[in-house]
Amino acid sequence: MRPFPLPRPARVPLRWKIAALAAATACLVVTAVGVLVHVWTARDIRSRAEAQAFNGVYSAMDVYRRTGALADGAELDPAALPPVLRHPADGDRHTADDGHVDGNVGPSVWAAQRTGGPGSPVLAVRVNLSSELHELRRLDLTMAVASAAALAAAAPLAVYGAGLLARRLRRVSETAARISAGDLDARSGPTDGGDEVADIAATVDLMADSLSRRLRTERQFTADVAHELRTPVGGLLAAADLLPPGETEDLLRARVRDLRALVEDLLEISRLDAGAEQPVRAPVPLGAVVSEAVARTGFGARLTATDTRHAETVETDPRRLERIVANLVVNAHRHGDTPVRVTVEGRTVVVRDHGPGFPADLLRSGPRRFHTGAAERGSGHGLGLTIALGQARLLGAELRLDNAPDGGAVATLRLPA
Repeated sequence: MRPFPLPRPARVPLRWKIAALAAATACLVVTAVGVLVHVWTARDIRSRAEAQAFNGVYSAMDVYRRTGALADGAELDPAALPPVLRHPADGDRHTADDGHVDGNVGPSVWAAQRTGGPGSPVLAVRVNLSSELHELRRLDLTMAVASAAALAAAAPLAVYGAGLLARRLRRVSETAARISAGDLDARSGPTDGGDEVADIAATVDLMADSLSRRLRTERQFTADVAHELRTPVGGLLAAADLLPPGETEDLLRARVRDLRALVEDLLEISRLDAGAEQPVRAPVPLGAVVSEAVARTGFGARLTATDTRHAETVETDPRRLERIVANLVVNAHRHGDTPVRVTVEGRTVVVRDHGPGFPADLLRSGPRRFHTGAAERGSGHGLGLTIALGQARLLGAELRLDNAPDGGAVATLRLPA
C-alpha cells in the first residue's frame, strides 16, 4: 500500500542554508571590522591633527613674541576661526574642529592662543584634513572591495563544504527511508569525519541491526508456531468428522476450520516475510480471474467489468491474484457493509464497500497483523489485508487503500504493465 502523498512545503536545501549562514556571518564580521577600523582611523587622524595644530601654535607663538612675525601658517584673529576659540583663556592653547567643508576642502582643526592679556589678538593655526579624509575614504573603499572579493571566494567554499555535509546526511536519510520501507539489510556503512553525522549513521545502523534481529526472531517464532499447530489442527479436523451429526459437531467443525485457516494464513505470512515465495506468471484474462475469485468467496459482491471473454490479458500469477481479490472481498463483507462492488477496468481492480471505511491509523501506517483497526469494523484476526499487501508486492502490483468521499472503504489494485 502506498499512502497518498501529503503536500510538502517548499524546502531549502541544507547546503544553501549553511552557505547563507556562513555568508551572513562573514558579512557581519566584515561590517564590524570595517566600522571599527573606520572609527579608529578617524580618531587617529583627528588626534594627530590636533597635536600638529597644538604644536604649531606653540612654535608660532614663540616666533611671534620674539620677532613679531607670523610663522608656520599662523594667523591673527582669522575670520574662519571657530567661535569657541575666539575668546581663549590667557596663555592657554585650545583646539577645535570647524566642521566646514567646501567642495573637496575641509574640514579643518584649529588651535588658538591669546598673544597677551585680555583684548589682545588671538593667534591661530589651521590644519586642513582634506588629504587625510580622502585617504580614509580610499581605505573604506579598499576594505569594501577586499571584503567583497573575500566573500566571493568564500561563498563557493562554503557551498562546497555544506554540500559535503548535506551528502553525508542525505546518505543516512536514504538508509533510514529504505529501512522504513522494509529493507532491513540497508546500512549506511562507515562514514568519514568522526563527527555528529558519523554518530548518527552508526546509530541508524545499530537500530537497523536491532530491528532486523527482533523481526527475524518474531518471524521465525510465527513460522514455528504455525508449523507446529498444523498437525494437531489436522487431527482435530479428522476427529470432528467422527462425531455424530448435530449442533455440537457443526459448531466444533466450524471452529476447527477457522483455526486451520488462521494457521494457513500465518504460514503464508511467514513465507512472504522470509522471501520464500516466487510467483508463477502466466497470461490470463483479468476479468475472468477476478470473477472466479469473487465467486469462490461465497459472498454476493457485485462485479462490474468488461466482457470477461474479451477482457484485457495480463501476465501474472493467477493463484496469487485470486488470493488478493478474495481477501479484499472478504474483508469488505466482514468489516464493511453491503453493497460490495468489484470493478475491473484495464489493469485495475477496485473493491468498494459502504461501511464505516478504513481507520485513520490503517491508512496512515498500513495494515497490521492481529489488528482490525476499530471495534466497529467487526471481528477478525487482521491478516487478510496483510496477506493481500504481501502478495501484491510479490507481483509488483500497487495496492492502495482509501476511503470514498461519500463513505465506505476503497481498495485499488493496479497490476504492472
